[in-house]
Amino acid sequence: MNTVRIIGGKWRRRILHFPDSEGLRPTPDRVRETLFNWLGQDLAGLTCLDLFAGSGALGFEAASRGAARVVMVENSPKVVAALAENARLLDADSRLEIVRADAVKFASSLRAGGFRFDVLFLDPPYKQGWLDRLSPLLADLLVDEGVLYVEAERVLESCGDWRTVRNGRAGQVFYHLMRRGESNDAE
Repeated sequence: MNTVRIIGGKWRRRILHFPDSEGLRPTPDRVRETLFNWLGQDLAGLTCLDLFAGSGALGFEAASRGAARVVMVENSPKVVAALAENARLLDADSRLEIVRADAVKFASSLRAGGFRFDVLFLDPPYKQGWLDRLSPLLADLLVDEGVLYVEAERVLESCGDWRTVRNGRAGQVFYHLMRRGESNDAE
């Protein structure tokens, strides 16, 4: 089993375990630290959707920092089992929901319900066209002032109506914070 450490909030320093799975790349500590500096350390009252949960690093980090609701979506049965075990070990409460589903199908199913999130984490497997398939659905997933965080294999100027306002690079990972209709103010 692989491990990743929660870096802030209620579960700070707790270790999560996750299995090997194709395309699974946990967001590194340094990148998560930058992301949560951008978002603010306290996510109290915010709702978050992690569409490619993988190791759970982003979703558990958001819940640890007080998000009101975190939905973590993953399609791999063994990875979902590890997420559920980590949630049990952390004694996570009902604010955290783990769903086994295909990201696009799950996102499409949310459109009908009308519930939208404040923060959306997108860290899909690279070079498989996930971002192109999800871009048309973003407006139905995020509130108007919602924030989109995307990890990709290249620099992104935009994703749907969301424009990169901050970005960085760690090794081969390009990470982006996006807001609707704003221009690039990259770091």
